[in-house]
Amino acid sequence: MGIPSEDVVLIQLPKDPSEPTVVTVNCPDKPGLGCDLCRTLLEFGLSITRADFSTDGRWCYVVFWLVPNVSNSCTIDWESLKNRLLSMCPSCLVPFFYCNYQLGGDGNGSSTHSSSVYLLKLCCLDRKGLLHDVTRILSDLEFSIQRVKVMTTPDGRVMDLFFITDGMELLHTKKRRDDTKEHLIAVLGNYCISFELQLAGPEYDSLKALPSLPPAVSEELFTYELASKEASSKELKSDLVTLKKATVTVDNMLSPAHTLLQIQCADQKGLFYDILRTSKDFDFQIAHGRFSSSVKGYRNLDLLIRQANGKKIVDPKHQNALCSRLKEEMLHPFRVIIVNRGPDTELLVANPVESSGKGRPRVFYDVTLALKMLGVCIFSAEIGRHSASDRQWEVYRFLLDDSHEFPLTSNRARNQLVDRVRRILMGW
Repeated sequence: MGIPSEDVVLIQLPKDPSEPTVVTVNCPDKPGLGCDLCRTLLEFGLSITRADFSTDGRWCYVVFWLVPNVSNSCTIDWESLKNRLLSMCPSCLVPFFYCNYQLGGDGNGSSTHSSSVYLLKLCCLDRKGLLHDVTRILSDLEFSIQRVKVMTTPDGRVMDLFFITDGMELLHTKKRRDDTKEHLIAVLGNYCISFELQLAGPEYDSLKALPSLPPAVSEELFTYELASKEASSKELKSDLVTLKKATVTVDNMLSPAHTLLQIQCADQKGLFYDILRTSKDFDFQIAHGRFSSSVKGYRNLDLLIRQANGKKIVDPKHQNALCSRLKEEMLHPFRVIIVNRGPDTELLVANPVESSGKGRPRVFYDVTLALKMLGVCIFSAEIGRHSASDRQWEVYRFLLDDSHEFPLTSNRARNQLVDRVRRILMGW
């Protein structure tokens, strides 16, 4: 009644390094499966150049054409990726008509199993790029950073508290813990003073909520006006593309059973993930999707969708809400601002949290990479959740050190920093 597990996920490596890797997933369907698969690919530092997605509500067939993200310096462990993708697919060894919802998790496309959270404590001598180097090693080792608290002491020491989950689910073993310590010590060298790794306690819950943001900062970070943001987006030019307005067209005439969404927008990292995350949030089902290759820096997507009740989307208010949210995610998936925090300078980055409660992968990695490239030192950093505009957000706060090489009192330098962070996050 099913297919062998080794055929559920197939990875075809290219003969030529310039060509993409092709990953095929063929398994029973479940709510939010496409979003979960795309999230994992993003977590592994991969970019989707093309994709085809088809499902009848019981069984799905997905093909991804993948290349490493520009900012990804990690070596891809394809066997580990295959195991991670397999773990998300409902079992194929039972009749598939039982798999759709009984094995599908909580109805939001997330698994009912939650990984244990561990606390990694590092005390180090400070140096430029230290935080990103630690983050890179954690990404290489397939750890997901859930929360962070970084503090610099007056004597030049840094205390890093990383709350992490293990994608390999092996951190309870001595070998995995020893391997983690060995990799970190190899990179940190004599800068590392102490290392501790243990199950997280009550302190993890205390860091979930950030200290309250000043009203003016919260308004600037979370208030979204589509027209003004589209206008400002045009000012951000990459080497390959100048942004224009994203377009979303709704067609209920082509298919008798589905609504056709035709989307055109500028190419960016995590685009397919953002669109599938929005579909999960709006609880609509994608029967077929085609994510075309980039042409002159732009993407075209065709999606045949319907509501969870099996009906087409015909209500104009529902259509407008969906189109508005999709445009928002395509034009402005991140909020990046710089504000004054007393005499100091603070960088804030925010992105929406999935309805399943998961945050976007590799944001901390990308922001610390951008700061390292600019030579900007981080005095303190933290990650937390914030509710605003009827949504939950993951907010990254970085208190930055001023320097002669990069004076943060200069408006030009601040604009350059925001632009560089946004470029790295968007994959430009």
